[in-house]
Amino acid sequence: MARSSLKAFSSLSLSLYAYALYGYDRVPRELWGRTSPPDLPVLGCGLRAETIESASWRLERYPGKTTEAVRETRAAPSLTVLTFISFPSLFPSRNFTHKAEQIAQSHRMNNLTLNRHTEILEILEIPQLMDTCVRNSYYEEALELVAYVRRLEKKHATIPVIQGIVAEVRQSTQLMLTQLIQQLRTNIQLPACLRVIGYLRCMDVFTEAELRVTFLQARDTWLRSILAAIPDGDPYVHITKTIEACRVHLFDIITQYRAIFADEEPLVPPPGQEALNESAIFHGWVLQKVSQFLLVLEQDLQRGVGGRLDSLLGQCMYFGLSFSRVGADFRGQLVPIFQRVALLTFQKATQEAVNKFQEEMNSYTLISAPALLGGSVPAAMSSAQPGTLQPPMVLLDFPPLACFLNNILAAFNDLRLCCPVALAPDVTATLEEALRQVAKVILAFHQAEVMAFSSREQGLFVQFCTAFLEDLVPYLNRCLQLLFPSAQVAQALGVPPPQLHKYGNLCCVDEHAIQEQLALVLPEKETVPPLPEEKELLPETPPFLLDSEPPASEPPASEQEAEPSVTAAEGSDGGTASGEES
Repeated sequence: MARSSLKAFSSLSLSLYAYALYGYDRVPRELWGRTSPPDLPVLGCGLRAETIESASWRLERYPGKTTEAVRETRAAPSLTVLTFISFPSLFPSRNFTHKAEQIAQSHRMNNLTLNRHTEILEILEIPQLMDTCVRNSYYEEALELVAYVRRLEKKHATIPVIQGIVAEVRQSTQLMLTQLIQQLRTNIQLPACLRVIGYLRCMDVFTEAELRVTFLQARDTWLRSILAAIPDGDPYVHITKTIEACRVHLFDIITQYRAIFADEEPLVPPPGQEALNESAIFHGWVLQKVSQFLLVLEQDLQRGVGGRLDSLLGQCMYFGLSFSRVGADFRGQLVPIFQRVALLTFQKATQEAVNKFQEEMNSYTLISAPALLGGSVPAAMSSAQPGTLQPPMVLLDFPPLACFLNNILAAFNDLRLCCPVALAPDVTATLEEALRQVAKVILAFHQAEVMAFSSREQGLFVQFCTAFLEDLVPYLNRCLQLLFPSAQVAQALGVPPPQLHKYGNLCCVDEHAIQEQLALVLPEKETVPPLPEEKELLPETPPFLLDSEPPASEPPASEQEAEPSVTAAEGSDGGTASGEES
């Protein structure tokens, strides 16, 4: 009974629990410390320590009165609350335990870090190593680092250190991309191009179409820098060097592109992908480059290249022939350009000839020319070379007509170097218009001077007009027929030569129309009927004189005396009349 009652004191304090468990006499002195009950602190809820102390004292002094002591002790209210208040709090010990666990965990992490120090250091040095590889052009090692960092990012994307490493590696990757594209903007050869494109494909930053566009843009930048460095002071030098640069470098770029990229596309695209005509990228770029070259060519030709049009035509044709091996033959587009330039050059030359003729007519005076100029010339001075067309020497009596003919012949010689058959109608029309203007100038001269003409001057003026109509105009028609042979014109038109007249005056100036312009100032020609004795005299002529004809290459002796070379006898205007080659 006493021991069961003492169990009620287990919630008071350690001392009371010891009393209840062992009894006062059995409590070890090490726990008690003295003979008197220990001093208990003042507890809450109005219960004083003296109450418990007196009860304990009674147990010690009066063991028989245990029931009364227990009853007195039970009178203390809220023993459970008092017990909770009397023991020290357990929260500080829990915090201590938690901190101890943290320290232990940190210690384990430090040990693990120390054991993996080498591996961690290698990971932390990846950005620096990547930058070194990129700046020293070790692109293969840099690509291996990029692949390793990508695997790290997939596994540990949430770790801040890994995120920082990934960001720095991306910056170095962007620098490597810039360096690779910059290499394509230099004079790079095919093996280096293959390596650079291989690196770009491994970086996986472009699609196949984007990679093609990037390659062509970079190579085009380099080509434009080469063309921009060509001096453009002299049109002929500029276009010559442009042709050479475009022919060499464009061919290299096309060869590099075809070696790197395959234009063979599948007939059926893979499922889930749209059909992309990637070959159109290359063909569009080549078309653009050819168009730009043709534009530069036409601009330089319009600026004037002198009499070297045939040389440029040969170079351009060779350029187009070399491009035919890569499927980009553009020789057909060169013909209209050179036709326009040749015609424009001829038109300018004929207009200048007309202007000079008008200037000379403004100061021209009809005077008798020396007999040596337009009269009989020794045969030694008029030796005509085979295949040449000698101009009429009678024009030397009239310097304005001789100068005009010389200028027209110079225009013919320039045109002869590049003379497409398709220009026959345009050249004929241009020449006919120039002759009409000359006829108008002659009429204006007659109207201005007719009132002051003497009979001798009137006769000289008639001779002037006759030389123009009967010598100069027919001679220019013969020159046109040499420039544009009827056989070639008929072949170009696809008709037989006898039927060429159905297409009008393609290679012949309308002499009758020009004669009508000067008909008002010229006297009518008198037609002399044939003498009746001529028919009787014809049978008396020896047969060999009728059947024999002079060789075609040598004119009769009378014509040789009447038409000596203008070049040999020219002296009044300082110019020369060059003959046309057949």
